[in-house]
Amino acid sequence: MTYYIRPCHFIDSPQNFDGESRRLASALIWFSAVEIIAKKTDTIEREIILLDDWDKHIAQYDETTQQRLKKLYSNLTLERKPIKMGDKILRLDQPQVMAILNITPDSFSDGGQFTQGDDMDNAAVEAGYAMAAQGAAIIDIGGESTRPGAKTLWEGDEISRILPTIERLGGNTIISVDTRKSAVMEQALAKGAAIINDISALAYDKRSKEVAGKFDAPVILMHAPSQGDNPHENAHYNDVVFDVYDWLERRVKQTIEAGISSDKIMIDVGIGFGKSLTENLSLINNLSLFHAIGVPIVFGASRKRLIGAMAGEEDALKRLGGSLALALKAIDQGVHIVRVHDVPETVQAVRTWRGMRDAALTAKA
Repeated sequence: MTYYIRPCHFIDSPQNFDGESRRLASALIWFSAVEIIAKKTDTIEREIILLDDWDKHIAQYDETTQQRLKKLYSNLTLERKPIKMGDKILRLDQPQVMAILNITPDSFSDGGQFTQGDDMDNAAVEAGYAMAAQGAAIIDIGGESTRPGAKTLWEGDEISRILPTIERLGGNTIISVDTRKSAVMEQALAKGAAIINDISALAYDKRSKEVAGKFDAPVILMHAPSQGDNPHENAHYNDVVFDVYDWLERRVKQTIEAGISSDKIMIDVGIGFGKSLTENLSLINNLSLFHAIGVPIVFGASRKRLIGAMAGEEDALKRLGGSLALALKAIDQGVHIVRVHDVPETVQAVRTWRGMRDAALTAKA
């Protein structure tokens, strides 16, 4: 039997209920109960426990189970400290926006935007500066498309695509490099990138952990059903939420054992990577569960196919409304970073959300 806990009974104004709630993972979210989930081979049992009853309730379990539940509960409330990268700091006590800057000819919604013409490097740099000015805390730069059906790119071509932009932007804003290849990571980090965003969770290339450790770089570990050339293949789930949770929990543990500090690790459930519409929605509706792993959460569903499936919009460039809805759904569950294409619109939505949250947190009883 495997146990999980999920925060629930969220409270907008915890100051009106002194001592009855706890802050979730340093986010601007407070919860007053947890759902204890016991997963057996073929059944799942659930019960909701108010925080006031927590100590008394878990006393009924055996010592091993108590230790598991205590650790998960501690992870829910554990402070997510600011991530320091040289002279740059990424705060995690409020939702942050990560801007997507794809320097690729074949990404699913913006391929070719910065790979055409003689002035393409300047165009990408100008776009990065604009995204930062519009409120993005991180610029996520990638040179290889990982959409379904995309071909694997030689690392030399990937480096040549992204390095000029990283080198010019890196001194001015936080750059994450979206790659699964250690040589690309190494070159990017040497030229100004600060974060590794790897769809294979550092498993595609055996040197990736070594490079991350060498540069003391924060890493984003994403779930995909395969860590080979095609990240979308071999997708078989008994229960997608618990299967992805278990995989990420193991991967975080393995990454820590490889020498990377837990305060340098973030996770991403991998929306759209080898998952059906139903499976994607199950993950989105249960994002708060993943806080029990104990590290910050990054969420990326911008312009993705599930929006088209639900809203009937085939054109990825016309999925802004759905992208904003998913981003706010994630933030409402305490997600720390949302990865998006449409920066000014998302920043506006996040700031509005933040304004409403601040008003609730300062409201008098």
